[in-house]
Amino acid sequence: MSVPRFVRSACRWLALLLAVSMLAACAGVKVSPRDSRDYMSLRRGDVLSTGHLSTPTVAALQVVGLEAEACDTAGEDCRAALGRPDGLSEEQRLSALAELWLQAALDLERVQPQDGVAIAAAYLEAARHAYAYLFFSRRGPGERALEDRQTQVRDYYNFAVQQLVSGLFERYHDSPQARPEGSEGVQLELAGWRVHGHMSEVRLARGRSVPDALLPAASLSFSGMRNQYRRDGLGAELVAVTDKRVVKGGSEELPWSETPFPAVSMVAAFPGETLAAVLATREAHITGYDPYRRDSVRLAGVDVPLAADFTSGYGLWLARSGFASQALLTLVGQGEVLQQPHVYLLQPYDPQRRIVVMLHGLASSPEAWINVANEVMGDESLRRNYQIWQVYYPTNAPLAVNNQAIREALAATLAHFDPAGTAPASQGMVLVGHSMGGVLSRLMVSSSGERLWEAVQEKYALEGRRRERAEKMLAPYLRFEPLPGVGRAVFIAAPHRGTPFAENTLSRWAASLVRLPVSLLGRLTEVTALLVAPGSASAAPVLRPLNSIDNLSDQDPFVRLAAGLPISPAVPYHSIIGNDTPELALRDSSDGVVPYASAHLEGAASEKVVASWHSVQETPEAILELRRILHAHLAGMGAGAAGMMAAAAGD
Repeated sequence: MSVPRFVRSACRWLALLLAVSMLAACAGVKVSPRDSRDYMSLRRGDVLSTGHLSTPTVAALQVVGLEAEACDTAGEDCRAALGRPDGLSEEQRLSALAELWLQAALDLERVQPQDGVAIAAAYLEAARHAYAYLFFSRRGPGERALEDRQTQVRDYYNFAVQQLVSGLFERYHDSPQARPEGSEGVQLELAGWRVHGHMSEVRLARGRSVPDALLPAASLSFSGMRNQYRRDGLGAELVAVTDKRVVKGGSEELPWSETPFPAVSMVAAFPGETLAAVLATREAHITGYDPYRRDSVRLAGVDVPLAADFTSGYGLWLARSGFASQALLTLVGQGEVLQQPHVYLLQPYDPQRRIVVMLHGLASSPEAWINVANEVMGDESLRRNYQIWQVYYPTNAPLAVNNQAIREALAATLAHFDPAGTAPASQGMVLVGHSMGGVLSRLMVSSSGERLWEAVQEKYALEGRRRERAEKMLAPYLRFEPLPGVGRAVFIAAPHRGTPFAENTLSRWAASLVRLPVSLLGRLTEVTALLVAPGSASAAPVLRPLNSIDNLSDQDPFVRLAAGLPISPAVPYHSIIGNDTPELALRDSSDGVVPYASAHLEGAASEKVVASWHSVQETPEAILELRRILHAHLAGMGAGAAGMMAAAAGD
């Protein structure tokens, strides 16, 4: 039976439509919506952030006829294929090879962690190809400044140097295989590479020439710190560890110490004047820099920013300090009691940076300044011009004793680092004190004259040899002048006239627990015996010396006398005061511990009242005010006292 003509025609059209649709399915492009969360992963996703090769590297592999999946098992072949110039620009080839070598190193760390030599060699190759891309491809770093790919390759370099240095140090720092080169560091030979390394610019604590460990800053995270401050640039951000223990109670020989965890920025350079020479070399020069002293380095004739982490060393110091427990135990005379004030330098001493001295309060420690110090050093301008010293002192000791002992500790520290007293660091220091530390800061910028000694003499009617002995013994505590070199003071929640809080039931109970070190107790007992005449009914010397909580009472004779001592007219001073009683008039307010009337000082260059409890120093408002004052201090340096006061008054 014949098929009707119209049926045959319909079948032909149907076949044609099917063929066309099949061809369209094979060659057509389809579009589908993409989530906005994919935006960054498409542009910055790579072996470091996602565990997969970046889009530019995948594209480079496809140009030479390879698929990214094949490189997971045949990485050497993929790298060899990319090494040929066919179809790829220098930048495409070098950046892709840097990532592929980084992938190889990460894979080795995962499956063969014991093969340190192969891992180091892979990281060296990753760093070298990234270095070649950055400095020896057709365009320089400045021409690619806004390109995502350059940022990725910079990260490959930084990470490769970080892992290379920390891994080699862990494996070889105490091995005879690392041959010294005098004061210039070490030399290693591995897998055909010769690696030179030194960090002579970095000053390590306690006279050390080699740290115990080099920790990647990126591997450290901290709770209790609001922000982690760093500087973008080239180099591995590390922390050098020179001591396992920060606080040693009364066993420390010196009254000061530099940070045992200095920041280090490491940079690797590969010899060669041309791209071919750099890719042919088997030599690497690794240099460690102090990022506080240097903010850029010159590599291959180009000045580039030096990467840095300014928080991790400080955070590690606090985390390993044990300050909180020791401060409380010292107050009650238990455990390894802190005997004397100790000055902690938060970075290696720099003669060109002004010093900010921070003093904590009762039953406290440098932990009182966790975010204050970090936020101050997070300010680029302040970091370039200041260094922070924190004084840790036994808060069980009376104010008069701590005033004298802290003065001695600071003087000894300055004399060690600047014997001639001519460095900028020794001039224009800023004292910042919280609570009891604020009272001590005020004493250190005040002049006692004869006022305190005359009060003692009047109360106890001292005469003859008894007077001579008492005067000799008490002179260091009762006669003092403003501490030399101080250019400004900031008092935070400071009970200059004492506080009634020290007289309530809870405080009296706490006061009964306070214990002094035996050595100090013996000295003060001797003073008491000397002051009280034989047969006298009086048994309470003017210092009330056996109780630091009593010392902060608004009834304490020493505090009441000290409140009237004149502050040096050459030292502008500022008040930051907490107010936890907003329902009251300011003059009647309090931070819950210290009344406004006690914290307020006439003649202050500025006064900032912050809605806060007694720990006002940690509030953002107080930190901003302190930063403002420090900026003003810099602006006013050299303008004389009147000019500095006007600058600091601001507004």
